[in-house]
Amino acid sequence: MLVGSVPVGGAAPIAVQSMTTTDTRDVEATLAQIGRLADAGCEIVRVAIPRAEVLESFRAICAGSPLPVVADVHFDHRLAIEAARRGAAKLRINPGNIGSLDRFDAALEAAGEAGIPVRIGVNAGSLAPEVQDRDWDLAEKLVASAVAFCEHAESRGFTDIVVSAKASSVRATVDAYRRLSGLVPYALHLGVTEAGTLLGGAVKSSVGMGILLDQGIGDTLRVSLTADPVEEIGVAWSILAALDLRRHGPELVSCPTCGRCEVDLIPIAEEVSRRLAGVRTPIKVAVMGCIVNGPGESRDADIGVAAGRGVGLIFAKGEVVRKVPEGEIVDALFEEIARLEAAL
Repeated sequence: MLVGSVPVGGAAPIAVQSMTTTDTRDVEATLAQIGRLADAGCEIVRVAIPRAEVLESFRAICAGSPLPVVADVHFDHRLAIEAARRGAAKLRINPGNIGSLDRFDAALEAAGEAGIPVRIGVNAGSLAPEVQDRDWDLAEKLVASAVAFCEHAESRGFTDIVVSAKASSVRATVDAYRRLSGLVPYALHLGVTEAGTLLGGAVKSSVGMGILLDQGIGDTLRVSLTADPVEEIGVAWSILAALDLRRHGPELVSCPTCGRCEVDLIPIAEEVSRRLAGVRTPIKVAVMGCIVNGPGESRDADIGVAAGRGVGLIFAKGEVVRKVPEGEIVDALFEEIARLEAAL
């Protein structure tokens, strides 16, 4: 399927998503945030539609956005219908909180008329009524709800579907998606919902989605953080890169330091990391502090440094090209990175 111009599912690359945190009525601020997300590597963006008064702003956001815009709708199916008419590239609906299956049907009909897909979302707060009071674990309830809603959409002739079944529990999320992947033929949107602040949320998201992605489960993902949404994109790409699934920019390999380190490596590695944020070439850069693993890791990287007593050996494509004082290591690395990029 296509979400705007972004392919999702099948053999398509796993798509990275986020959601704006601005007031949807503020078109300028929302588009500015979408621009920052796009620059960071976001490919699909979700925008909240909390009430009817934001719909005209939503139309302007869709028209001005560099990314496909998904309308995030809860409780009021009429907002989903109107968002589909105003340029949404996809609707995100939790059928369990939209009010009734008739209202879900009306939203599906609007999506069909607009030629856009629908994400059928399920979480602990939007289960199908018939499973809410069952003596089942959460994962089983999530799966049963998602399958029931998909089957209902199919009965209405609508199959342009993405499915999510998220929980704040990593175990419940992993269990739900494992089961769901064998039961529905649709693209799966991954996420650990309400994962937490930057560090804790990144850890939970990485563990949960990493397990699933490594098993070939998942077509699109969002890292949900209580933080600037741009941070979500960095974590998402780090997860994909760590599994060698996709890369958006450079990979930094750096040692944790120990008593053998004879340079002040931590600020060197932090400065390299900061400056790599402006590099988009998918290269591997190694910053190593001593002779134990330093030469080997640096030779294995595209560009690297193996530090000694107050100096650094700069490697490029496995060969030592320079020896520089500690204070020149970062500049020397980026000079070699620039040479490498120019040659590509």
